[in-house]
Formats: sequence, structure tokens, C-alpha cells
Amino acid sequence: MTWIFALTGAAVAGLAVLAWPAARVFAAARALRAEVDRARSRVRAREELFRKISPTADSDSR
Repeated sequence: MTWIFALTGAAVAGLAVLAWPAARVFAAARALRAEVDRARSRVRAREELFRKISPTADSDSR
């Protein structure tokens, strides 16, 4: 019976050790998504500006 408690405690401790890096990864992924969204909006704004000033810019060049 003691072995069951010891192994359960070790398993919980192992999961706790893995929870910290997992939380950091999720936080970094959220920050990366926000950065990509900002970059995408900046590119889209520049693309629209380019289309306004360039009469030869076609929309099929993507």
C-alpha cells in the first residue's frame, strides 16, 4: 500500500514539473499569435496603400 502512495506522489510531482513548461509554451504561443496578427494588419495596410497608388497592381499576383 505504501508503494501505491509513493508512486502516485511521484506521478503527481512529475505532472507538476511538466505543467510549468507547458504554461510557458502556451503563453509564448499567445504572444506569438498577437505579434503575427499585428504584422498581418500592418502588411495588409501597406498592401492597400500600394494598390491605391499603383494603377498597375493586380490582385491576382498572390
